[in-house]
Amino acid sequence: MAKGSNQKLKIMYLMKILLEQTDETHSISMPEIISALEQYGITAERKSIYNDMESLRQFGMDIIGEQRDRTYYYHVGKRQFELAEFFIAQHATGCCCRGCLEKWHRIPKGIELTGKQQEYVVNVLMAWIERQMQANEGSQNQI
Repeated sequence: MAKGSNQKLKIMYLMKILLEQTDETHSISMPEIISALEQYGITAERKSIYNDMESLRQFGMDIIGEQRDRTYYYHVGKRQFELAEFFIAQHATGCCCRGCLEKWHRIPKGIELTGKQQEYVVNVLMAWIERQMQANEGSQNQI
């Protein structure tokens, strides 16, 4: 299977699709997820999407699957992570714009990000988000 340039961002696009296209009353099937990922230039097989969904669950997303007839549908239940929080993560890590990427991470602006640079930015964001979630869990346990 040929991999697109956005392949390393698959889990982020999966999260985006689930957050934007589903809720308690709107679900999405696996073929619809695969089709939505293809719109971002990402090819994926069911097994890799199941693994990514499990990673997102471990990360704290409430992904609910339910079977209707012979088809399984998925949606996000409780939403712990809002878009505004993602913008905070971008600014806190210096990943909000090309100017900040250049200033804080020495990634020159004016040229397209390489796959390795994209992966680096995603890893920086995910590490910050994970630290914030751990800090929040620790403060809730102290109450």
